[in-house]
Amino acid sequence: MKSRFLALAAAAVALTSLAPAAAWADGERFVLISHAPDSDSWWNTIKNAINVAGDQMDVEVEYRNPPTGDLADMGRIVQQAAASNPDGIIVTIADYDVLSGPISDAVAKGIPVITINSGTEEQSKQLGAMMHVGQPEYMAGKLAGERAKKESDADSFLCVNHYITNPASVERCQGFADGLGVELGQQMIDSGMDPSEVKSKVMAYLNANPDTGAILTLGPNSAEPTIAALDETGKAGQVYFGTFDLSSGIADAIKAGTINFAIDQQPYLQGYLPVVILTNYARYGVMPGNSINSGPGFITDSNIELVEKYAGQYR
Repeated sequence: MKSRFLALAAAAVALTSLAPAAAWADGERFVLISHAPDSDSWWNTIKNAINVAGDQMDVEVEYRNPPTGDLADMGRIVQQAAASNPDGIIVTIADYDVLSGPISDAVAKGIPVITINSGTEEQSKQLGAMMHVGQPEYMAGKLAGERAKKESDADSFLCVNHYITNPASVERCQGFADGLGVELGQQMIDSGMDPSEVKSKVMAYLNANPDTGAILTLGPNSAEPTIAALDETGKAGQVYFGTFDLSSGIADAIKAGTINFAIDQQPYLQGYLPVVILTNYARYGVMPGNSINSGPGFITDSNIELVEKYAGQYR
């Protein structure tokens, strides 16, 4: 009896060890679709993250985006990705109205979807996605405004919005205004993404509003031209300056004292975690029961050296 039991146990172990390998013998395939144009280098960290996760999980992860940032084009990319029947889709909710149809259709096909970066947890649930990995944008903006109010005497501000068609960007500006205790109005400008245009619009606003006490930019596309505008007008270091996200130019400005803080939404986690989670869901049917906040965190001159060391890859 004992020998028969041992034989059955050995067979069970052998079958168990073979089962997972058979489950993903061909390797899973996932598609991450962002709203970012090709020119937006901020997404390099997310691209690195999905490559790292793909190698670790032994899966294929494709990155797709609309080259010019056109959201209608992004919607078509979501439809094309869903038609290719991947094992999962990771997607930003850059504009709920434009993307809700294509994302909902992918969910209806039975494709596991995780939303990241843009959009909210509530929107993600409405679309039928499994979870959202990102930063609550209004909260991040409000914390930034509260920090500016505490560390300066600013009672007026400029919010340089380079992606005003993305509702999340407006939430950042609104949160900042509320954190400062100032009503949001004409202080939010539609700067566009062209560096020279951003710079000229910032300079024009500051010339028309010389008592502006604080500036908030929403990423490298608006931060770096704003740095140039402050340098040219001689106001660098004189206006309280916060920004979202990180780049080498932003890091240099923090060290120089031009920028007081940068908000880090930890994009590496936005790329890495969904790949790991979808892989485990495909293989074992397990999924976290809640969404994940990847930020906000604050980068200042006290921690910039550590962050800068990994910038563009992990930070």
